[in-house]
Amino acid sequence: MTPAYAAFTERGLRLAEKLAASLPGSVTRCGHGGPALAQWTAAEFVRSDALVFVGAVGIAVRAIAPHCQSKASDPAVVVLDECGRFAVPILSGHLGGANDLARQLSALCGAVPVITTATDVNGIFAVDEWAKHQNCQVLEPARIKAVSGKLLAGQTASVWSEFPLPGAAPAGVIPTQTQDAADFALTLFPAGNALHLVPRIGVLGVGCKRGTTAEQLEAAFAAFCETHGLAPACICAAASIDLKQNEAGLLAFCQAHRWRLSFYSAAQLQAAPGTFTPSHFVQSVIGVDNVCERAAVLAAAVSRSERPQLSVNIAWTVCTRWTKIYRFVSRTKTRTSRPCTVSFCRNQTVILHMSCFIPTITIAATNFNSYQKRVQHVAVLFLFGEN
Repeated sequence: MTPAYAAFTERGLRLAEKLAASLPGSVTRCGHGGPALAQWTAAEFVRSDALVFVGAVGIAVRAIAPHCQSKASDPAVVVLDECGRFAVPILSGHLGGANDLARQLSALCGAVPVITTATDVNGIFAVDEWAKHQNCQVLEPARIKAVSGKLLAGQTASVWSEFPLPGAAPAGVIPTQTQDAADFALTLFPAGNALHLVPRIGVLGVGCKRGTTAEQLEAAFAAFCETHGLAPACICAAASIDLKQNEAGLLAFCQAHRWRLSFYSAAQLQAAPGTFTPSHFVQSVIGVDNVCERAAVLAAAVSRSERPQLSVNIAWTVCTRWTKIYRFVSRTKTRTSRPCTVSFCRNQTVILHMSCFIPTITIAATNFNSYQKRVQHVAVLFLFGEN
């Protein structure tokens, strides 16, 4: 998280600069030769994932009010008084991370974090905050209220997961055997009326003809997800061959989704471990028999080494252990089937493949020499309690 700080007085500016020295971000004094508050807020609300106002809460509320849209998309907003006595999260406390940011800022300047979200003040498990910490996308933010409401009323909330959930569950949370019976579900394949939490663990490998447009890629991706019942939100990165690094449609497609895009040479792709769907035509043209599957596998293997440290101040944490292998049936132009991660071919224009990793949690994946050389193996273990 990179905050944008706004101050209004000389004293407030000094506090903002002190905070930015430890938690880096841009520092602006609104007015007094700087931008108008309305101008600054409009720009940073779109550009930044966190806004910190050093001043009165009322000033911040009036500034952000025209821009608030949804708890799923609004940035975190925290207000500190210019003396640094109180830090008040006023927007996106859980999903946006404002509560955590208020605590961080308080630790830096000795302020009191003023947390007002009901689950926090009552010591109740907050499903949206847990999802945020575990790098999961909340598909239906409006359903958070139903889960939290049950727990706050002293009732139980049921959870279903594709992944094992060993350990002691938070108070009021009970496992259930089916997704249909769950109040919230941890899954890559959402179905039913539960609140769905989707781990952002997918790498999309892309092979496409020259001149393929972003619209064609978008249509193929939508069909890819619909075919397999896959949540598009699980994808967080993409990969292809370096010959495509100037392909305008591919670049625009990935930029629209805010995916990191990696490219690999034919030699690197050829060296990817595993068994892949070969194409003699592709081999003859670019020197490697498969682009999308090999690229996805390589990018997944690289990304798992870049995960940051996991915060453990919530009810569930994650442990590295092999627990589950995803096996899907690929659909290729030859109509052959084999165990692999999701693959899809559409009109010979776009070929997509998904491999998985856990970028911000823990990965146990891509042990290709085991499991009979299957393309990709992913294991994810979500735990109740610290391990």
